[in-house]
Amino acid sequence: MNRFQDWLDQATRDIEKAQIDIQYEYWEWACFTSQQAAEKAVKAMLMKLGYTAWGHAITPMLRQAEGLDIPAALIEYAQLLDAYYISARYPNSFPAGRPADYFNQAKAREALHAAQEIIRFCDAAVAGPA
Repeated sequence: MNRFQDWLDQATRDIEKAQIDIQYEYWEWACFTSQQAAEKAVKAMLMKLGYTAWGHAITPMLRQAEGLDIPAALIEYAQLLDAYYISARYPNSFPAGRPADYFNQAKAREALHAAQEIIRFCDAAVAGPA
């Protein structure tokens, strides 16, 4: 059973949560939730296309999708979001302070935009013939 649609639906829900995080100024959580949304969308796309999707790093998952023309900008968005997987959650990602001290509205909006672009790409790939 291919559950790609469940993963894609959760990606949509996660991106909505990232928007709420921005609204309430939880910048670090907006970055992490955006990463989660994009990760789930990429996994959905890979599942739909018959690939195995494993791990949390978006960049290598996108690169494994041979046959898809992955734009360079999408890889850059993935790299941006991959940097937030751990750092947005754990204080020991930084020499002092908590993650909230290192994130801001600009980073959160950039992460949201990156995730939205990745989700858009994955939606289109899933909708196409496979």
